[in-house]
Amino acid sequence: MTNYVVLNDNEHAKLKIVTERSASYGDGVKYTMTFPFEFRNIQACYPIFFHKDPESGAFYPVALFGFEDNENLFLSESGWDASYVPVMIKRQPFLIGFQQDADDPEAKNAVVSIDLDNPRVNEQEGEPLFLEHGGSSEFLQKATANLELIHQANEHSKKFIEALIEHDLLESFTLNIELNDGSANQLLGFYTINEDTVQQLSGEVLENLNQNGFLQPIFMVLASHSCLRNLIEMKNLRS
Repeated sequence: MTNYVVLNDNEHAKLKIVTERSASYGDGVKYTMTFPFEFRNIQACYPIFFHKDPESGAFYPVALFGFEDNENLFLSESGWDASYVPVMIKRQPFLIGFQQDADDPEAKNAVVSIDLDNPRVNEQEGEPLFLEHGGSSEFLQKATANLELIHQANEHSKKFIEALIEHDLLESFTLNIELNDGSANQLLGFYTINEDTVQQLSGEVLENLNQNGFLQPIFMVLASHSCLRNLIEMKNLRS
């Protein structure tokens, strides 16, 4: 369960955020949403696939961390063992929201919300959100900038997905994995980019994709699939 409230320095002046990475702090997840702007960093560490929201039917890109529910193979006793941590992981326990503008009924103002029930949130240890004599801490300023970046990236990501669907580039797939101990794992419910279809696109379509900033992310997704070998090996070491 979550308990998001609008963050303010009066009620939450003493709050601190634990920044270490651990399953006990909510990092034990199989995958997280990612965005085209960070694909270059993501593809160096994680396979990128696509997931379909069962309620809305909308697709969104994800970085894969494991093969089972609540499995993050990048977590260890020392923290998060990868050179890059996705922005949607780093944003916890914050969320950007919108409130009605009191002076303009047609406008909404962005506000920072915090999940008070998140295990990272406390008053004893971690990074303070506010300075002793008022004002936001450097940590909170960076967190807020990260939320704004996510908000902006979300719109570009939606257009990216629309382009993939328009050109019939997404396809579902099933990945069967046999580990060294003989056990079998199956990755279901994800989608990927059909490389053969990409190669058949006309020069005009490729140019249009490039002009809209979509072509490089497509190749980053395809390149990320090489990370599956590392993920399988990490799974083998823990099986």
